[in-house]
Parts: sequence; structure tokens; C-alpha cells
Amino acid sequence: MMMRMVAAMALAACSVVGASAQTGQTAPKVPAGTLIEPGKSMDGLLKIYEGEIMGAVNAMPADKYSFAPSAAIFVPSQKVDYLSPNDKGVRTFGQMVAHIAQANYFFFGISWGAKPDANVKGMADLTSKEDAVKALAGSFAYAHQQLATLTAANAFASVKDDSTRTSMAAFGIAHMCDHYGQLAEYLRMNGIVPPASQK
Repeated sequence: MMMRMVAAMALAACSVVGASAQTGQTAPKVPAGTLIEPGKSMDGLLKIYEGEIMGAVNAMPADKYSFAPSAAIFVPSQKVDYLSPNDKGVRTFGQMVAHIAQANYFFFGISWGAKPDANVKGMADLTSKEDAVKALAGSFAYAHQQLATLTAANAFASVKDDSTRTSMAAFGIAHMCDHYGQLAEYLRMNGIVPPASQK
């Protein structure tokens, strides 16, 4: 039940942001009430966040991919671990880029079972900007491919417990939104305004 509520909230939030972001000159005019395939709708949202994230990762200089906030900037009593409970420390910018790539393969792959043509596990060891950006771009391409198969007939088919293809895709988009916020902060700590904020 909790997973359904989270997915519903993520979809609602993404729909509002997506709708407002598509009000530009290139946004297609679709009459109200028109039924749109779920995959097309979700893919539109993915493109928006892909643009923001790829802009951010390309804006960070290669020599700053090892940057992570030092513990010194936090108050002494503040917990500074950004990683999972099994890991310790603060992710570098490059580690976050690799993490988003891995998560994209997970969230958009678990629903369809399509084997990725990439060494997803090995992405955790990427250190160069070139390799991390390439892995991230590949993960977005993979996500788009999977969303292209999301239809009204299979959108709410169970993939694991009460999770569906749609809720996993929504979770994947919500996850990348969380990390975009961190990437933006890392850029600003280095005196760089995120490209999405320059518009």
C-alpha cells in the first residue's frame, strides 16, 4: 500500500512539473481528455530530467569529478553519510553520476527484464568524467527503450509484489530528481550555476 501511495505521489508531482515544462513553443498541442500511451507520457518526463541531469554532469569540469563536500562544512553533530547504510562517507560527484546510471538500469530494467548491453556493476568503479558521462547517457538511452514498450495494456502489470511497470518507472524518475538536487549543490559549491538554472 505504501509503495502505491509513493508511486501515485511521484506520478502526480512529475505530471505537474512535466506539464509546466512543456508549455514552451515546441510543446505539442493535445486536446484535453485525449488518451495518451503511458510510455509516451512517461518518456516526456524522462526527457525533461535527462536534460537537466546531463546538463549538470557536462558542466562539472573533469578535475572536479572527485569533488565531495568535506565533513568540515557540516556542524559537528550532523551525520554526513550520503551512501547506503552499508557504505560510509560522502559520494563524490563522479560516484553520484555512476550511481544514477546504475539506478536507471535497475528501475527501468526490473520492469521489463531486458538485459542491458553494459557492465552495470562495473560502473561503481568509474572515475573519469568521460566514462561516467558515457555510462549515464547509455542508461538514459536504455530507459527510453524500455518506456517505448509501456502501454495501457501492461502499464499496471505486477513486476514485484504490488510494484508495477508504471510505479517502477515513476520511482526511477523520482530517484534521479533526488540526485539532481545533490548534483546541483555540488556544482554551486564549485562556483558553477547549473545549466537548468541559467534559463
